[in-house]
Amino acid sequence: MAKVLVTGGAGFLGSHLCDALVSTGNAVLCVDSLVTGSKENIDHLLSLPNFEFMQHDVTLPLSAEAEQIYNLACPASPIHYQSDPVQTMKTSVQGAINMLDLAKRTGARFFQASTSEVYGDPEEHPQDESYWGRVNPIGTRACYNEGKRCAETLCFDYHRQHGTEIKVVRIFNTYGPRMRPNDGRVVSNFIFQALHNHPITIYGDGMQTRSFCYVDDLMAGFLKMMNSPSDFTGPVNLGNPGEYAMLELAEKVISLTHSKSKVIFTSLPADDPRRRRPDITLAKAKLAWEPKICLDDGLRETIDYLRKVVYE
Repeated sequence: MAKVLVTGGAGFLGSHLCDALVSTGNAVLCVDSLVTGSKENIDHLLSLPNFEFMQHDVTLPLSAEAEQIYNLACPASPIHYQSDPVQTMKTSVQGAINMLDLAKRTGARFFQASTSEVYGDPEEHPQDESYWGRVNPIGTRACYNEGKRCAETLCFDYHRQHGTEIKVVRIFNTYGPRMRPNDGRVVSNFIFQALHNHPITIYGDGMQTRSFCYVDDLMAGFLKMMNSPSDFTGPVNLGNPGEYAMLELAEKVISLTHSKSKVIFTSLPADDPRRRRPDITLAKAKLAWEPKICLDDGLRETIDYLRKVVYE
């Protein structure tokens, strides 16, 4: 039984990670400020003897004992991270410093949840880990993009300077149960609109692409990465290499929900990437990982969850 600390543990991804860690017998301390996370996501874990919850903001120092630290704390949807951009940047940067300091003190292995957003609006396609990205450092998305890029820098500097064991993953678009229904992410937005028979809003011409990874596949990748040999630090892409245009995704959601929604188009947000698809060659080679759940099956699970949220 390992002592594991998960920051952002009451969020969409964090709560699924807590499930996976608790189910394999680890003692889990879930830390979350509950700004975008929700206690509802972890209610089923609160009575378990190997699970503990602490409401705490990672921009403030934290004292705890841990053998592994997963740092997931940060708003991840544009609506949330752009609503308080200064706090978003502080969460990524100061939060990483505080958690890395804790890892340094306790000797814990440190896992940083980074993002495909570090690639910005890429000129290379698909994106592999050697690509340095194309990010607008003063744009409205920069609080998230640059915050995560800085957190990666800090990880590698702590590794080089202090010998901290680090694991860095770059997460591509993830979806599944416990997504908030109207949080600004494309999958949950489309499903929420379709369930209400509202027009489905597509930004731009709908030809921009994304790759969608089901949350269970991502969690398998997290665990494989954390428990991989210490000399493999990453960064490593974790995502599904299937590439879909936004218009194609909207049509799938309309079909799977039997919705009467029509598609409408509006202007593309600033710095919105035109294409995004992970090269997962490294994850296959080093982690023996690749996603198994196809988009249609994952969407059905997500629709079932959001239908309960909307109608119950």
